[in-house]
Amino acid sequence: MIKLVATLFFTISVNSVLAAVGPAAPVDDIDTDIRDQESMQRGMALFTNYCFGCHSLEYSRYERSANDLGIPKEIFEENLLEGDAKIGQLMTTSMDKDQAKAWFGNPPPDLTLVARLRGPDWLYSYLRGFYADPSRPYGVNNVVFKDVGMPHVLADLQGMCAEPPLMGIDTEVDPLSGNIVKSSGCQEYKSEGSMTPAEYDEAIYDLVNYLEYVGEPSRIESERIGLYVLVFLAFFFVFVYFLNKEYWRDIH
Repeated sequence: MIKLVATLFFTISVNSVLAAVGPAAPVDDIDTDIRDQESMQRGMALFTNYCFGCHSLEYSRYERSANDLGIPKEIFEENLLEGDAKIGQLMTTSMDKDQAKAWFGNPPPDLTLVARLRGPDWLYSYLRGFYADPSRPYGVNNVVFKDVGMPHVLADLQGMCAEPPLMGIDTEVDPLSGNIVKSSGCQEYKSEGSMTPAEYDEAIYDLVNYLEYVGEPSRIESERIGLYVLVFLAFFFVFVYFLNKEYWRDIH
């Protein structure tokens, strides 16, 4: 009885918190593939060029990413290392946390586990969800993270949406012309970027794919080992079955 009451109390508490927070914003679904090295290479290049000035990956090492993504050490050191960083070091940013707090209100968070914490769908939608909002300190807001305290650092690639982008909707196609009349993402631009909407969506997919890998770099190896374990257990089960049958034969 006590356990039942405790369970009901916990359920009511959680529901109350969720009700206070409000419904989650709609997001677009994506299927990441951490076996796609080319995608992750592009994603890492995008991260180091646009995100690494503020956000760190302090639980990941340069060398691990280089090896797993199939990037030769010489090319990696020439193109992807920041400042005086060495390839064996952790991927920490040089931004001073006190200065960052003064500029942004809070230091930009480390992003090593952001894909595991938020999920790739949320992250993909968030990075495509910025729009112009003159009432905000940086002149932008986000449909997935309301009143976000981050500037739109990828605006030169995407452009600036004039109104909140649509998220979590199915693509609608005109049956007569075959043209897309409605789809997720920005519908109207205040300023144009260097990429088309399709190119930007693909770039953000690559970035999220890389961050998904960073959150669990041993995942592919774990899945490979797990397959061998399952095959071994299936093979071993045959011997255990007949051994058990032999033990119980005289009893029955």
